[in-house]
Amino acid sequence: MSIHEADRMRRLPLYLFTIIDDLKAKAVARGVDVIDLGMGSPDLPTPKHIVDELCKQVRITEHQRYSRPGGEPEKILRCAIAEWYKKKFNVDLNPDNEVLPLIGSKEGVAHLSLTFLNNDDIALVPNPAYPVHFNGVIMAGGILYNIPMTDKEKFKPDLKALSPELIRKAKLLFISYPHNPTTAIADKEFFKEIIAWAKDKPNLIIAHDLAYSDIVFDGFRAPSILEIEGARDLNIIEFHTLSKSYNMAGWRIGLAVGNKDILASLAKAKSYIDFGIFRAIQLAAAKALTGPQDCVKELVAIYKKRRDLFVDGLNSIGWHVEKPKATFYIWACIPEKFSSLTSMEFASLLIEKAGVAVAPGTGFGEYGEGYVRFALVDNEKRLQMAIERMGKLFNR
Repeated sequence: MSIHEADRMRRLPLYLFTIIDDLKAKAVARGVDVIDLGMGSPDLPTPKHIVDELCKQVRITEHQRYSRPGGEPEKILRCAIAEWYKKKFNVDLNPDNEVLPLIGSKEGVAHLSLTFLNNDDIALVPNPAYPVHFNGVIMAGGILYNIPMTDKEKFKPDLKALSPELIRKAKLLFISYPHNPTTAIADKEFFKEIIAWAKDKPNLIIAHDLAYSDIVFDGFRAPSILEIEGARDLNIIEFHTLSKSYNMAGWRIGLAVGNKDILASLAKAKSYIDFGIFRAIQLAAAKALTGPQDCVKELVAIYKKRRDLFVDGLNSIGWHVEKPKATFYIWACIPEKFSSLTSMEFASLLIEKAGVAVAPGTGFGEYGEGYVRFALVDNEKRLQMAIERMGKLFNR
């Protein structure tokens, strides 16, 4: 082939999930019943009142046209987001310029890098990370600087250890708590430290990915960075999504809030690329945010049962894992018996010998090596079956 992809495409790390998908397909072709705990795609249905609202709105001809930033459905959604943030985090937002709906938060994260990074701009990305945090930087042509995070530091980045020269060139910092993939959590004290550290860095944008704020257990409450005093005076935005809280992953609806100038630039970049969100989905999303929230509590209760069952099961087969306080993931260090394997090799082994698909740690960056991530996106019966299969493998 004489046509070659752009150099930035060649800089992207190998997408290991494609390899895992291929291994799953081969196992299924052999007749294996694969229990897929690899991708964080919620298996539970979108709540009925949200689906009903979509069905109602999709029939309205006006809603089938292009979205317009100044339109009534768009205003309704922005106001719903602002109202939701006030109730959940006690953060006041101007719906006209401090709220930006997105076609999923992943899209917004990627476009943030595209909007702000020049070829000589550095993005600071704690690693391991949700892949678009670093892949978006590479796709935008920026310079990626990985900040290693380890279990010893409870998967928190040591920002004070970064050199002044590096900070001077840095334009963007990603953080994300509750954290995917490690399930690490952060309290207000952590965010206060971030704010204090950033006060003398006027050229740095801080982007906090808060996708899992609702999926929390054991009395933990996930704060918004915008709750912290002084945050609104800095270059800070926060991403969120309806994918996890309301089982709306396939709907592609997310949001960014915070600094109005950053959001204005992000909206400008998006205006050259997309025509906005299907209006019926916008109005259904507004119903999700302003309607009854019992569905979210019920969802969290289901994930807690799955977490308890699965972690207790792992411990029962000799795989020591602590119960996470947030997300619907389990971040597990590869057992000592298999420690000679890479995370990709171990994930491949689990598919081939146990029929259980997981995400290899290196799919989330080089510092994810030595771990695998389970997504609790199947019912309790299937999760118990996965434990039993892995237990047989471990005891061979």
